[in-house]
Amino acid sequence: MTETLAALLLAHVLADFVFQTRWIVQNKRRPSVLLLHGAIALALMQAALGRVDAWELLALALLHMAIDGVKARLAMPGLGAFLADQGAHLAALVALAALRPDLWAGGVWAGLAWLPGLMTALAGAIIATRAGGFAVGLLMRPWAGDDLPKGLTNGGTLIGLLERGLIFLLVMVGQPAGVGFLVAAKSVLRFETTSRDQRAGEYVIIGTLASFGWALVAAYATQALMAALPPIGIPAAIP
Repeated sequence: MTETLAALLLAHVLADFVFQTRWIVQNKRRPSVLLLHGAIALALMQAALGRVDAWELLALALLHMAIDGVKARLAMPGLGAFLADQGAHLAALVALAALRPDLWAGGVWAGLAWLPGLMTALAGAIIATRAGGFAVGLLMRPWAGDDLPKGLTNGGTLIGLLERGLIFLLVMVGQPAGVGFLVAAKSVLRFETTSRDQRAGEYVIIGTLASFGWALVAAYATQALMAALPPIGIPAAIP
């Protein structure tokens, strides 16, 4: 089951956070655009599992489209809608992996015992960095219009990606203590700005805690899924 889930998870995060453009997001209420997104998701699932003969993948792609269509129609922007949307997608992935755990074993990549672990790590990295950027951005949106100090164009976005990527890497290599040094370094670099303006200070603190927290959760969840994968060299049983 876990190998199937790892492949489906990677396909999902690639479809939603790498291959889904801003144009697709903005035009998803159009059936043709929603269909395009669903086709991309289906192709990525087939590629990740190494098979095109499973009708369940088509069903999952249609469910993916239905979830996105409901969100687009309701037009409910915000962190809550984002988390609900991704939670529904994750529940669908887990359900399919539980119902058809042999999807991975029947694909062309089944002989590559190391591949599910790599897929899990890559999916976790995307969730920590790209998905985390959207989540933190939605959380901070209510204060985006406040009169805050201006920085480089997209500078904050890049800083967030880098810090979440570093946190994810530190946890994955077994050095979580390094996160403390990262917090201290950011505090020193931001001290002058935040000490002069309470609003800026609170904005930075909220954003930093949210960003660090998201990366830590993503990293430890990735480790948990990797630990649940069958040991390399011991083939998974086909039910």
